[in-house]
Amino acid sequence: MSDFIGAYWSVFIAAITLIGIVWCVWLLSSQRKVTVSQAADGSVTDTGHVWDGDLRELNNPLPRWWAWMFLISCVFGLVYLVLYPGLGSYPGVLGYTTDNAYVDSVVEANEDLKPIYAKYMQLDVQQVAADPKAREMGQRLYLNYCAQCHGSDAGGSKGFPNLTDNDWLYGGSPEMIKTAILQGRAGVMPAYAHLSKDEIADLVNYVRSLSGLPVNSAKAERGGVLFAANCVACHATDGKGNTAMGAPNLTDKIWLYGSTEATVTETLTKGRNGQMPAHEAILTPEKVQLIAAYVWSLTNIKTDQAK
Repeated sequence: MSDFIGAYWSVFIAAITLIGIVWCVWLLSSQRKVTVSQAADGSVTDTGHVWDGDLRELNNPLPRWWAWMFLISCVFGLVYLVLYPGLGSYPGVLGYTTDNAYVDSVVEANEDLKPIYAKYMQLDVQQVAADPKAREMGQRLYLNYCAQCHGSDAGGSKGFPNLTDNDWLYGGSPEMIKTAILQGRAGVMPAYAHLSKDEIADLVNYVRSLSGLPVNSAKAERGGVLFAANCVACHATDGKGNTAMGAPNLTDKIWLYGSTEATVTETLTKGRNGQMPAHEAILTPEKVQLIAAYVWSLTNIKTDQAK
């Protein structure tokens, strides 16, 4: 109930819960005091409901066993609410939380899996990637932790890098892949608010020309001057980028957000902020080793071998 930002809602939920249990007990008690009418021959009268001509709903009292089960259920509910969370923000005597239970289960599972993963920690990433069973385990871990952004086929999507094309913003060595998984990445492309609309158009044409896209040559020529004054610090004078800071290569055919004139214009005017989350607190070293090996294998091991 941590989503309740005020004490009122916590008290309200707790009151409704307790009143509901008390009302159920009262209802049961009140109905047991009702006298059941009997006919002159001693048979129990019915409620007046008849189906199929002769099926009558009798007005029998509740069975004693059923009443006791009902009461036991109410008592169980009260005991549960004392021991576990359920009454508003009251944490329960045992201090149980689903978050802690999940963490405990993950820790236990990781400990159980350590012997299975142990042998792969003695190898480097390339050696792990050469093992089909290790790649299969790495793929399963990838699907659990990485596919949400990069796709189940690792092909990526707009704003999420393709991991199968051998184009790496920060480098594709095993060490750099592991660093990206553990520490995450924060890619920032600043907005060029100081440039006019026409200057942006010129720069867009020059950037697109670097990868051989059709452009206005006059605008591209003027854009080259703007590129030298504003972009070379990150993308280098030849536009091939800088893996040390994650600046993309602008001379190939690979575009993270798209290569259309409108998309490149949006990039320059609004900037881009790409965030690869850190998994250091989520993944064990063994899992990182296997995922890194699988990702590295996507561009370094032939398809027929990877299968």
